[in-house]
Amino acid sequence: MDIAGAAEAPHLILFNADLTPVQQRNLEDLLQTKVLDRTALILEIFGARARTREGRLQVELAHLEWQRSRLVRSWTHLERQRGGFGFLGGPGESQIELDRRLITERVIRIRKELEDVRRRRGLHRQRRDHPTIALVGYANAGKSTLFSRLTGQSTDARNLPFTTLDPLMRARALPSGRTVVFSDTVGFVSDLPTLLIAAFRATLEEAVHADLLVHVRDITHPETAAQRRDVISVLTTLGALPDGADPQLEVLNKIDQMAAEDVQLLQAQQPAAIPASGLLGSGVTELLEAVDRRLGQSRSEFDVELSLADTSTLAWLYRRGAVVRQHADATSLHVRVALDPADRGRLNARLAKASSANPADLQT
Repeated sequence: MDIAGAAEAPHLILFNADLTPVQQRNLEDLLQTKVLDRTALILEIFGARARTREGRLQVELAHLEWQRSRLVRSWTHLERQRGGFGFLGGPGESQIELDRRLITERVIRIRKELEDVRRRRGLHRQRRDHPTIALVGYANAGKSTLFSRLTGQSTDARNLPFTTLDPLMRARALPSGRTVVFSDTVGFVSDLPTLLIAAFRATLEEAVHADLLVHVRDITHPETAAQRRDVISVLTTLGALPDGADPQLEVLNKIDQMAAEDVQLLQAQQPAAIPASGLLGSGVTELLEAVDRRLGQSRSEFDVELSLADTSTLAWLYRRGAVVRQHADATSLHVRVALDPADRGRLNARLAKASSANPADLQT
């Protein structure tokens, strides 16, 4: 097989599979051109898309882990060694040992920095005063375009995979007046390499800890059903979904590329899903209303006792929940309110922070 002398010899050959270092080297020798496997291509794309320091660190960590896993076989055909002191035993430190040590030291430093990022994100989530709605989906499903429509703020929404490597967070008021935070997350692909999931765990945790998951699908893609299974598989692996469960809301995106009668058929076949076009903005109102309804379904009523002076928490209850009734006695304000579980947790944290010595008495 000789393609080097062909009139249109390729500069790069891609394999939609993972190659061992020996396979890659043998193919490059045979084909006389650069060869990349699936994981290497994803790493190249991630590297080109990374914009923030966190994104670049995550890509570098994934790339180093990938390199380290390939060192043993990729160097077996070489016998390079550094000079060493004979009395230490042996001719010196081999090149593979040096490379492995340097990679390991860099990996440790990056993991420490990303752990700091993860810790800061956790603190921010605890302080966050609004429910989080995470947009999840396959790469290039149109999440960023829809995110821009939902929040009214422009993002990098090019028609390319993996344009979002860092989570974007934007607040938006729902039709009921409740404020939520929408999060745009990194896109998934089938058989996402484990090292990429591990490297991007700090980013993907936004989906794990979200109050509601919205699965955005490119309904025009010929493999949309397979992509749906891949997304659910990754979310299950991350712990964002119980095994066998589906995301709470599903958006069938890019209906602007479909005929009107096909959209009607789609609605009849999947009545629980929301047809939408992030590009044109259709379906956005319906999605916001569905998010509002879903958050409201999880609410439960309970009683809370506040001090008469705690007017800020009372305002918070009116803003975040549905106050059923309230009355005051000589010392306290008694409020019956309906809140969803996430907001109830926020209320407990708020009250504990305000007065750890005398927290409010919550009764179901």
